[in-house]
Amino acid sequence: MTDALLTLEKVSKSFGPVNVIDNVSISVYPGKVTALLGENGAGKSTLIKMMSGVYQPDSGTIIVDGQPTTLPTTKAAEALGIATIHQELNLVPTMSVAENVMLGRTPERFGLVNYPELRRRAQAALDIIGVNVDLDTPVGELGIARQQLVEIAKALSMDARILILDEPTAALTGHEIDQLFSVVDDLKAKGVGMVFISHHLDEIARIADTVSILRDGEFVAEVPADTPEEELVRHMVGRDIDDQFPRVVPEIGDVLLDVDSLTAAGRFEDVSFQVRAGEVVGVAGLVGAGRTEVVRAIAGADPVDSGTVRIEGRDLRQHDIAEAIRRGVGHVPEDRKAQGLVLGASVEENLGLATLRSTSRFGLADRGGQRRRAGEVAEKLRIRMAGLNQEIRNLSGGNQQKAVFGRWVLAGSRVLLLDEPTRGVDVGAKVEIYNIINELTASGGAVLMVSSELPEVLGMSDRVLVMSGGRLAGELPNTATQDEVMALAVSQIDDALTSDALDQLDHTKETP
Repeated sequence: MTDALLTLEKVSKSFGPVNVIDNVSISVYPGKVTALLGENGAGKSTLIKMMSGVYQPDSGTIIVDGQPTTLPTTKAAEALGIATIHQELNLVPTMSVAENVMLGRTPERFGLVNYPELRRRAQAALDIIGVNVDLDTPVGELGIARQQLVEIAKALSMDARILILDEPTAALTGHEIDQLFSVVDDLKAKGVGMVFISHHLDEIARIADTVSILRDGEFVAEVPADTPEEELVRHMVGRDIDDQFPRVVPEIGDVLLDVDSLTAAGRFEDVSFQVRAGEVVGVAGLVGAGRTEVVRAIAGADPVDSGTVRIEGRDLRQHDIAEAIRRGVGHVPEDRKAQGLVLGASVEENLGLATLRSTSRFGLADRGGQRRRAGEVAEKLRIRMAGLNQEIRNLSGGNQQKAVFGRWVLAGSRVLLLDEPTRGVDVGAKVEIYNIINELTASGGAVLMVSSELPEVLGMSDRVLVMSGGRLAGELPNTATQDEVMALAVSQIDDALTSDALDQLDHTKETP
């Protein structure tokens, strides 16, 4: 094997009493992609942060080009040709695309920003991955997928020899993933070594050469990229997962959620449906079909122009989140970090956000009760943490997601609105989230679940609503095929489908 570009040799890292990485070794070779797999909380993020200079190991050695070294800062790592595309985007929304691509490396002339050179370099980086976007557009005006590509262009503009990709495909369509993987192939041919993290196991054989697997902070195995998915899962979670979608259908009861002719101009129109006690109703459709917008409107986060939402037969006051919470409506949003969590607050505080007011006494928070209840829910949901006082920003993505669920479990929500509930969550944590859904419906609750993963929609829903072009295109049983769902999903779109819609269609149908 060619000498490694980068090796972490027997590294360990602890945060307080929690040992996050224990005696792990991993190497990155020129022209090779090493996939790094593990459950949320297995230590993947900590390991790549040691590679990129964010964290320093407590013990062990970092070796670059055969020489032991230290990476005290991200700048030191970048100087050695190590670039990272983080799962959470490092972009400034108010700055232009060009300025974001060259962030921290702005070319100057006579003490002033050299804008022609800045634009030239930014365009060259975007050209590498075939992205056609106006360099002057503020990044905040772009969709998530294009923001992700800008982040990738920023990393590639550093002429990296070692590229770390942390969930780079999470927000991309099929065509954009193909573009990215084409870039990865080109970089491999140029001798660039890469680390690739993804929860989409079907991507591993397509792009990686080898797979290194972590479990509970320890190295478990290194296997070929074409290893069967069942074996990868067994290494990751330490057990077989016999039922990927363990839906248990209880007795169906009365209508809990009744949406009647809900309309918000420019977002969705004349949407009507019901969800009964014990039901999971899935909502499928392409990005931009209006799914998220409908869920946010029901939760009171966004206003509507007309229509009615009823909870257990009584009208729900519109655009009033506090009223929705009081009436038993819980909302797990699409973007947990921006909309579902207070990142600087503790696990305990985040779990108790929805019950802080209702459990207060004489205007004072019931701190002891909040802590006790938060501890019970955290234990029930198996949230991996150092303790309830730990800042929630330091939890893995899957454990952060379980904390958002835990808030509504703690609040006793009867109607749960889920928007992409398992995005960025590993296969083991997904099954745990599905079991939370089963427990809610078994106790007489109702779930409305938006998901872009058709196997998840069909596997965990009792029936499926399909949206297209801001309208409800139809309803299907959970025995429907993916092709039947997608046929409805494009039914309200003009015959001249946009390339983005076609990309989504291709990507969704490829999902196993």
